[in-house]
Amino acid sequence: MPAPSPGLHRALLGLWAALGLGLLGFSGALRSQGDGSQAELAFLRAAIAQEPFWADLQPRVALVERGGSLWLNCSTNCPRPERGGLETSLRRNGTQRGLRWLARQLVDIREPETQPVCFFRCARRTLQARGLIRTFQRPDRVELVPLPAWQPVGENFTLSCRVPGAGPRGSLTLTLLRGAQELIRRSFFGEPPRARGAVLTATVLARREDHGANFSCRAELDLRPHGLGLFENSSAPRELRTFALPLDSPRLAAPRLLEVDSERPVSCAMDGLFPASEAGVYLALGDQRLSPDITLEGDAFMATATTTASAEQEGARQLVCNVTLGGESRESRENVTVYSFPEPLLTLSEPNAPEGKTVTVTCTAGPRALVTLDGIPAAVPGQPAQLQLNATENDDRRGFFCDATLEVDGETLSKNESAELRVLYAPRLDDSDCPRSWTWPEGPEQTLRCEARGNPEPSVHCARPDGGSVLALGLLGPVTRALAGTYRCTATNAQGEAVKDVTLTVEYAPALDSVGCPERITWLEGTEASLSCVAHGVPPPNVSCMRSGEAGIIIEGLLHVAREHAGTYRCEATNARGSAAKNVAVTVESPPEMDESTCPSHQTWLEGAEAAALACSARGRPSPQVRCSREGAPRPQRLRVSREDAGSYRCLATNPHGTDARIVTVGVEYRPVVAELAASPPGGVRPGGNFTLTCRAEAWPPAQISWRAPPGALNIGLSSNNSTLSVAGAMGSHGGEYECAATNAHGRHTRRITVRVAGPWLWVAVGGAAGGAALLAAGAGLAFYVQSTACKKGEYNVQEAESSGEAVCLNGAGGGASAGTGAEGGTEAAGTAEAPAGGEVFAIQLTSA
Repeated sequence: MPAPSPGLHRALLGLWAALGLGLLGFSGALRSQGDGSQAELAFLRAAIAQEPFWADLQPRVALVERGGSLWLNCSTNCPRPERGGLETSLRRNGTQRGLRWLARQLVDIREPETQPVCFFRCARRTLQARGLIRTFQRPDRVELVPLPAWQPVGENFTLSCRVPGAGPRGSLTLTLLRGAQELIRRSFFGEPPRARGAVLTATVLARREDHGANFSCRAELDLRPHGLGLFENSSAPRELRTFALPLDSPRLAAPRLLEVDSERPVSCAMDGLFPASEAGVYLALGDQRLSPDITLEGDAFMATATTTASAEQEGARQLVCNVTLGGESRESRENVTVYSFPEPLLTLSEPNAPEGKTVTVTCTAGPRALVTLDGIPAAVPGQPAQLQLNATENDDRRGFFCDATLEVDGETLSKNESAELRVLYAPRLDDSDCPRSWTWPEGPEQTLRCEARGNPEPSVHCARPDGGSVLALGLLGPVTRALAGTYRCTATNAQGEAVKDVTLTVEYAPALDSVGCPERITWLEGTEASLSCVAHGVPPPNVSCMRSGEAGIIIEGLLHVAREHAGTYRCEATNARGSAAKNVAVTVESPPEMDESTCPSHQTWLEGAEAAALACSARGRPSPQVRCSREGAPRPQRLRVSREDAGSYRCLATNPHGTDARIVTVGVEYRPVVAELAASPPGGVRPGGNFTLTCRAEAWPPAQISWRAPPGALNIGLSSNNSTLSVAGAMGSHGGEYECAATNAHGRHTRRITVRVAGPWLWVAVGGAAGGAALLAAGAGLAFYVQSTACKKGEYNVQEAESSGEAVCLNGAGGGASAGTGAEGGTEAAGTAEAPAGGEVFAIQLTSA
């Protein structure tokens, strides 16, 4: 007997130990009171009355795999059970017992559900414990019902999955799959515990994409809530093949008539097939099966074959095309008539006849065919057609046409044959094949031809009459100018010969060389000339010249040469073979010419500037050389311009075409200088008197004279050219310094003169000594002020000084005055416009009124 499991063994050992300890104590108590059964029974009853006894079955609930085994332990806490046992319909394999327990192994458990009972008899009572044993079966068999061999697209099919015996069903889940995609999943939760096995069915719409897809079923038995695992299994995959076959018949293309021993194509096509590659095609003519070539394009196919009928098949036959897919088929049939129609026969009594020979032409065909010779039919079908002719040159290469017709199945068929007659005749050299005048372009290689008519074909030879060059007829070669000329052409064959003179002209494009059209031309102004270029070419070129930049203006005829005719001209020569262009540079030369614009008759130099040549040039071509010389005394060589350079000069321009002369007057300009500044009367002037100042300047162009008078000087008169300044009735305010300034375009120059207005000193006598002292003191103070202020600033108001009775101010405080007061009372300063600071002396003498 197999031993209990280790867990059960440990549980039994613990139970035995506990019961043993209790029994030992209970037995001692009984022994102390005696061994009588009545006493024991009384004791048990008392014990039961005090504490209830029970029976226990372990495991109370068990889940066992179908066909497996299980140990059950039946026990009680009754101290002295009378008897005990385990009631079950299951097969037992071994039992172990103790006083208060019983262990039994149950094997090959197959019942979906059994309830074993554990019982003990204790104190005339029966103690019971009821258990529950359920079996489970793994999904070892998962079966997917076979799919149809072919399933039409767009129709439903059934997927059915069966899992026999697996359970309990309430823990079972079935899933139908397309590849890895779940289609439907069902759990049988809530089914009775005894239920076993399951079936899952689904209706699926067949699609194109399902073609070749694998369908399967997956079963899951989830016993994890019962402390066991998850058991899974899947069916073998089943492949689905879907198809689409239209209801329309295939399109059959075949000839309605088929001639014996001829090959004709036939075809069978159908659209909307899926999968087209799986379709089967049967193509046959009568009993003759054809081997077509299949071409697939998407959901369409095309089957093409070549059929050849034999004489044995003559008559009506059927061409059959049958397309099979998915166990279904579509078929088309066409009627074909096989017939025999031999080619007609056309014969000539003499295919190569000399001119004037009689020739007979005959046309024949099969027994049922009607023949026609050159449009003339035979009398009845099966009879030949015939004609005769006298051969002439015009009949050479004449074609004859034999036509045969045959009616087959309501359709008229036609065949024909042709033949050509050759007539032998002597050569003819016609202008159309060998013209009397040939014109060929020069340059590219050509095949030169002179052809003659004749049979046999004549040979043609062309050469110069003098025995010179020979034309290479029929050969590719270059055409040169040397070939131009007259040739004699002779055509020869077995029937005779023909002779003809021809002229060859070689055309070539124009050429402009330096002899006929030089690149440079020189004309002389004032003469007559023409611009003409000679070009070489055949046919003779037309040459035109026009000035560059003046499109459309062609230079023709004689020109009266002027300078504006110089420039670049473009000459172009044109003929039928091309054109040539060339630029011609025309130079117009002229004798020297000088005028006011190139050599002004009056020229001005500036004194002191660097010596320069006269501004004279001349027009002319080639450029003239200009030389200028002074008339009279020659001009000395100087680095700077001097007034002595003024005068008349003669300029002479020279080139190969002549000379031209021009007289130039040169004026030398110079800056102004005040040459004279004088007073009249000389010396001083008394109050009330008159005086005149005269200023003379040297300058070119003449200088403009201007004056500067002392402040406060009134009633001053000037001459018309400002050269004279006059005063009538001089007063003290007229005394002082006068400046004359001479100015022109080249500069300015000044000179100064001092005028004294003086009289008797009556104020000294009248004022007395006291007044004189006061006046002297005031004068000394004013002199100090003027010297310390106004003179320092270089400013002084003469009128104010006069009214204050002051006498003298020395500008620059006596700092190196360079001019003195002369005996005439005038002070003259040489120099330019402004006197240098500290270099001029101003003196004013005041008198009383």
